Amino acid sequence: MLTQAPKGTQDMLPSDAHRWQKIEAAMRSVCALAGYREIRTPMFEHTELFARGVGDGTDVVQKEMYTFEDKGGRSITLKPEGTAGVARAFIEHHLFAEPLPCKLYYVSCPNFRYEKPQAGRLRQFHQNGVEVFGAKDASVDAEIIALALDVLRACGIEGLSVRINSIGCPQCRGAYQAALKEYLAGKLDSLCKTCNERFERNPLRILDCKEDVHKLTDAPEMLDYLCEDCRAHFAALREYLDALGVAYSVDPRIVRGLDYYTKTVFEIVTPTEDGELTVCGGGRYDGLIEQLGGPATPGVGFGMGVERMLLVQQMQGASEDEAPLYDVFVATMGQAARLEGMKLVRELRENGLRADIDHACRSMKAQFKYAGKAAAKNVVVIGGDELEKGVVKLRDMENSVEAEVARDKIIEILLEMKGE
Repeated sequence: MLTQAPKGTQDMLPSDAHRWQKIEAAMRSVCALAGYREIRTPMFEHTELFARGVGDGTDVVQKEMYTFEDKGGRSITLKPEGTAGVARAFIEHHLFAEPLPCKLYYVSCPNFRYEKPQAGRLRQFHQNGVEVFGAKDASVDAEIIALALDVLRACGIEGLSVRINSIGCPQCRGAYQAALKEYLAGKLDSLCKTCNERFERNPLRILDCKEDVHKLTDAPEMLDYLCEDCRAHFAALREYLDALGVAYSVDPRIVRGLDYYTKTVFEIVTPTEDGELTVCGGGRYDGLIEQLGGPATPGVGFGMGVERMLLVQQMQGASEDEAPLYDVFVATMGQAARLEGMKLVRELRENGLRADIDHACRSMKAQFKYAGKAAAKNVVVIGGDELEKGVVKLRDMENSVEAEVARDKIIEILLEMKGE
């Protein structure tokens, strides 16, 4: 156990780092173009934040949170999702006093949920996400859906489908929940244990049950109960998506699993051999900031799991090979040459070239063998003869061509070879 990662967690190894970095870079680039700024919040928060924000009747709060008492007797929870923490920061630091809308994003944000580990779903997982506060128009709902598609496509993920729904607001949802409970009451005996548990505290979530979904095809739909404002908002969302050229379908079964959602909810899915996989989900949460003690401020956002994106990339063959570790490896023979090699490596790095030198005191043959395994494009050789003549030997590893080059010209030549 000492040398095994805890169940539901995994290591990011150096060989995988470039895949994470590409996803993070895509998120940063797309968000920057749309005026989003990065935010980072603590890995843990006061438990009450999630009970009030996410909802104490949700599965997340009831069953999945990692909660503990700290040494000061305070109840602390490792955050199970990103939105509540960002909302808390928005209130605490009075970001509502700045020009609105406040457009924020986060990258590889660690989250924790105690649930059965599955492919692409771990107990410690990471999310990219955006949160927008202070914009009530459906145009921003459409913007973040388009933005999410841009990020996913920039990561090479294809076959994406957008599904949207509206789950109304507190004013119109009450009538729908009453109709839904009336419909479900006669079916409880045939539904799973989890659905029976949800009946009183969160009946909407029953519609999201993978085990019983085929039994609920004739359930009443929230779209039929929307108030005038929610109906207009949903119609506007569809118009904006059409204007942006974003293809979508309306799926009345999308409800999401957190209590703070209102009006727009959406998911982006992609097909796999094992069925469809959701790679992004989000929606609007117009009452969250006020519910947490801040001023009434509309909000909307999404989250996309990094591990799921990596999994889909792998399934679709979108993963790129790792770039060579070095542009240049410096091989030396003798202490004087080694000192000169250390100096050269420093100069190479200062000029933007990835470079290294042997630190394991290998033979010249072993140094070349290591450079080959590291896929170094070039090897610079320095020995006693080269030092006396003021030159180095430059070996093109791909073409097995070697040339003698003046020491004071080597950096210029290597930069030219790299195209800089």
